[in-house]
Amino acid sequence: MMNFRWLKYLTILTLPALAWVSFNHTGWLTFLPVIEAFVLIPLIELFIPADDSNLSEEEEQKIANHPLYDFLVYLLFPVQLGLLVYFLLGISNPELTTLDLIGRTASMGLLCGVLGINLAHELGHRNTWHEQFMAKTLLLTSLYMHFFIEHNRGHHRNVGTPEDPSTAKKGEVLYLFIIRSVIYSFISAWKIEEKRLNRKKLTVWHLSNEMLQFIVIEILAIAAIYFLFGLTAMWFFIAAAVVGFVLLETVQYIEHYGLARKKITEKRYEDTNPAHSWNSNHLMGRLVLFELSRHSDHHYQPHRKYQILKSHKNSPQMPTGYPGMMLLSTIPPLWFWLMDKKVDVFNG
Repeated sequence: MMNFRWLKYLTILTLPALAWVSFNHTGWLTFLPVIEAFVLIPLIELFIPADDSNLSEEEEQKIANHPLYDFLVYLLFPVQLGLLVYFLLGISNPELTTLDLIGRTASMGLLCGVLGINLAHELGHRNTWHEQFMAKTLLLTSLYMHFFIEHNRGHHRNVGTPEDPSTAKKGEVLYLFIIRSVIYSFISAWKIEEKRLNRKKLTVWHLSNEMLQFIVIEILAIAAIYFLFGLTAMWFFIAAAVVGFVLLETVQYIEHYGLARKKITEKRYEDTNPAHSWNSNHLMGRLVLFELSRHSDHHYQPHRKYQILKSHKNSPQMPTGYPGMMLLSTIPPLWFWLMDKKVDVFNG
């Protein structure tokens, strides 16, 4: 019997559809993807209750490797690249107003964060060459390729500890966290590669250093955009890329804010479990982010595909979905008032 559960994830297609409208219109219509993500979805999630139900073992086995779930992820790879090219073709139009430029760039940046980095996150945890290639290419659209190294080999090992630049401390303001995480995540990725090369008795400047490769690729991508689309398009691409990785860092802020793993010995922390990530079972955020908001299970079992991620009773729950929580995090006093008492409960 045909399984139609995958159809609900077609919700994500509303974002590129609205981006297409944005890139073909002017005025407030250029902000449609942003309005969907940060106005419409948060409002819907205020009225639709969270769904903490899980698949049965039989259901999970049926869909764990169902090709349609992979197909949808693969489909969005050319969609992201195609929309980026379309954005670059139109952004240098001298008739566009400042408002139009801001709207289109914000919309492209949202694509970089959702279709770019979020899809790269899903694919980067898989083991095939073609999926990892797609992950790195998608990260290139946000000029954040080092995330592939730091997230998989750094963040997942160090989450909830002082060694992890992507774990926000209790009382840390979002804006300062973003600056810290951007800088130290890059440094962390470099150190991870350096250790890998040292184990092979190779210098950090060896051509097999992925960090060097990523830096060169990103510079070449910027240069290619300059030569193909012009200086104006190049600057707006960089601006959209910054929006993309700022959205990522905002998500990382809300995902682990204040949660800490206990130290067992001088050099060892307790194993990562579902209590070390904030979880959200709010449906709309789950669908448009490929279940990223079931983050507790993702950190507990990093190689589980998005369609079979679970809700755990012992994981800390967000009051609303990711889009709404991201908005709340931009107002530090309100964020601290809402979240710090919850942090104290889970840190004991």
